[in-house]
Amino acid sequence: MASDLPMTPELEQIDGEIHDIFRALQNGFQKMDKIKDSNRQAKQLEDLTGKMKECKRLIKEFDRILKDEESNNPPEINKQLNDRKQIMIKELNSYVTLRKTYQSSLGNNNKRVELFDMGAGSSEPAAEDNIQMASAMTNQQLMDAGRTQMDQTDQAIERSKMVVAQTIETGAQTAATLTQQTEQMKRIGNELDSVHFSLKKASQLVKEIGRQVATDKCIMAFLFLIVVGVIAIIVVKIVHPNNKNIRDIPGLAPPAQNYQIHNRRLLWAEAFVGL
Repeated sequence: MASDLPMTPELEQIDGEIHDIFRALQNGFQKMDKIKDSNRQAKQLEDLTGKMKECKRLIKEFDRILKDEESNNPPEINKQLNDRKQIMIKELNSYVTLRKTYQSSLGNNNKRVELFDMGAGSSEPAAEDNIQMASAMTNQQLMDAGRTQMDQTDQAIERSKMVVAQTIETGAQTAATLTQQTEQMKRIGNELDSVHFSLKKASQLVKEIGRQVATDKCIMAFLFLIVVGVIAIIVVKIVHPNNKNIRDIPGLAPPAQNYQIHNRRLLWAEAFVGL
């Protein structure tokens, strides 16, 4: 049965080999009921023992690789892979118990069967001290060992729940932070639009002021030319008072000649009155 869990090619290969061994063990124990000869049963049981030992080695290799890659995987993937490992350990122990039953029926109490207890979590090392002889254990001891392993599994599940809760909390905090940052980016965008609009209005105002300044300069230049022209005419009039080609400027004094004629008329009038 192929696993739906995300695994590295090496883990996936080991997982496939373990499941192939489990199928072989299942078929092998089914054949045990059909074999009547005790010698053939013993030989079949010995072959199944070899497969269980190989399965134990693969599970240990699976656990080793899992520990090496634990830091590269998210907590949820590590939890699923650890649960997968525990399922394989339980299934192997069930075959170990079944082998003990067949071995007892054959009366071969010298055959050694290993009971695997690799710990509830992948962070706990598999110690050789936890490997016991199932053939030397009573049913009560087997039940106690099973309860201990179930307690360890429950503790691992609780730890996994805590990790999931922490992950959810971290995700909620991250989502809240992203929401705040999104709102802040919107505000910054609105402020940039306001600044752009203000710059556009300022640019238009500067253009209008420039046009007004240019107009004022033209008017000042025109007035300057008029003033210069008037001054030039006045200067020419003073320098050349008898020049008839220069017209009089309105508002200015009459030419000197007309002033002398007027004076003469006044003198004649006075002389006439004296006579």
